[in-house]
Amino acid sequence: MTSRVTRRAFTVAALTTWAIAQAAAAAPAAPQPPGASRTRRPRTAVAEMRGMWLATVTNRDWPSRTGLGVARQRGELTALLDAAVRRRLNTVIFQVRPTADALWPSPYEPWSQWLTGTQGEDPGWDPLGTAVEEAHARGLKLHAWFNPYRVALHADPSRLVASHPARKHPDWVVPYGGKLYYNPGLPEVRAFVQQAMSDAVRRYPVDGVHFDDYFYPYPVAGESFDDDAAYARHGRAFASRAAWRRDNIDRLVRETAARIRRLRPGTQFGISPFGVWRNASTDTRGSDTKAGVQTYDDLYADTRRWVREGWIDYIVPQLYWSIGRPSADYAKLVPWWAQVARDSRTKLYVGEALYKAGDATQGTAWRDPDELSRHLTLARTYPEVRGQVFFAAKDVAADPSGAMARVVADHYRQPANPPR
Repeated sequence: MTSRVTRRAFTVAALTTWAIAQAAAAAPAAPQPPGASRTRRPRTAVAEMRGMWLATVTNRDWPSRTGLGVARQRGELTALLDAAVRRRLNTVIFQVRPTADALWPSPYEPWSQWLTGTQGEDPGWDPLGTAVEEAHARGLKLHAWFNPYRVALHADPSRLVASHPARKHPDWVVPYGGKLYYNPGLPEVRAFVQQAMSDAVRRYPVDGVHFDDYFYPYPVAGESFDDDAAYARHGRAFASRAAWRRDNIDRLVRETAARIRRLRPGTQFGISPFGVWRNASTDTRGSDTKAGVQTYDDLYADTRRWVREGWIDYIVPQLYWSIGRPSADYAKLVPWWAQVARDSRTKLYVGEALYKAGDATQGTAWRDPDELSRHLTLARTYPEVRGQVFFAAKDVAADPSGAMARVVADHYRQPANPPR
């Protein structure tokens, strides 16, 4: 659909280690003071989020394919971290639980299939532990990125490893749109996914915990998400099923925030939702957009409330549209989100569609490598916008259109620390 862009729409061939390393080396190097490390950024008083998402689902960014040896996997990962430094970024948001699995030795969920090609197979090293260590050695912050409810990108439970919690608790699982999801309406599911994700926070000195845009799944035409039994058991006190579903997600957000504070005080908790809360035609408080998906109504994620009530430390709405796009105009959504964040404790960063830059299939605006730089110029006129996060790591490194190099030249002349 032209009115919605999500990460699931991306089908991009994986880069080889050589290509990643070459692209990282080609990026402009930040100026270094005498005696400074070649990879560690000097300290600076500037405070601005400059992040990139590093996606592992379907081997989008890393590893380039399944089944690589430890040295090759590690080399690809550190090459992407080096690219972040050379682009003068300061934060990497590393996807460590893409499909109810783990990129660390979790006692709750199996090793991710995106490492070895076989779910549950030990890759022979600890990617999350290594990522935290290597990021910190380079002066980068490392946020652990979790998808709370997605179980599989197929609808066959028998394809999951025998020890998978979804096989042990089939009543937790809802097939929908050719995929499997945990049911957010079950309190035991909400407790389990928090327990599984919290294991990583307890083990590693991560700088942040990050959720993406998937709560209840994106709508699929002609299908309904079958949570009738859960609603009958837990939802009758609510005015509608939609209100109950929103409460389920609200509880996940509030409880996760409290758990992070207990386990590792000072660790940031952030969420990167789809960029439209509600259209103004639906709700006068909404944005001047005509988006086909509204997070409040379709994903049951009241993203505006999370910001206004300060439940989360930061929000990164995915504003993956060009300036002037009729259905969802970047130039209208930035001020809308700025107004939402005004006087809130929640910091606002903007999610940027670097992957679209130079892609002729994405429309005329994205063919111009200056489009992305214009986004930052516009966003910086709103003091509530505290920085950007770019989708995604492979595009930061390779930068085939030169759009990232333009951003660095125009806006990232000096290094920056992320806001506290």
